[in-house]
Amino acid sequence: MSIYQDLKVFISNIETEIITDERKEILQPLVAFIQQKVNQQEKIRLNFICTHNSRRSLFAQVWAQTMAYHFGIEGVFCYSGGTETTALFPTVAETLQNTGFLIDKLTEGQNPIYSIRYAENEYPIIGFSKTWDNPFNPKNSFAAIMTCSQADENCPFITGTEKRIPTTYGDPKKYDDTPQKIEKYNERNAQIATEMFYVFSQIQMK
Repeated sequence: MSIYQDLKVFISNIETEIITDERKEILQPLVAFIQQKVNQQEKIRLNFICTHNSRRSLFAQVWAQTMAYHFGIEGVFCYSGGTETTALFPTVAETLQNTGFLIDKLTEGQNPIYSIRYAENEYPIIGFSKTWDNPFNPKNSFAAIMTCSQADENCPFITGTEKRIPTTYGDPKKYDDTPQKIEKYNERNAQIATEMFYVFSQIQMK
């Protein structure tokens, strides 16, 4: 495995025992979707959707792709989108970098594009804010994972999705102008990392 060393250490310290039974029940449809695709030897397309595609959905996209690689589950393609376009919030990039990802800002402007690498020899995750139906994202045969309640409520129908799975997370944005900002982003990053670890650890390979 060529996962970066600091990231490997972070993953090795994940404790899935902290996930409550209630959260495991919420995550089970995602486990089932991935398992079905593995059993059918089909590609696994996961589109993580939140209102602004700036924080939670991007954390989830990055961690799902990383955990699929960590557990050796092939054919997994992770995306993210929103109900509107804003920008990847800089603290998200900083939090991921501090966790062990290699982050490069590829473009400047109001909606910068980031290269997010988890391993030396793997294609980077491309992170930027976009709507869920942006041409960068899949058009059909994907699961729509709703990472915030607003997006779940404001997207009554998502064209092309095979399954809609709500796995909502608290928004760290509300701490942006407080002394707790870094702590809360670290907490959300760790929660999503732990839950994506759990999801992919449940997948049985043939």
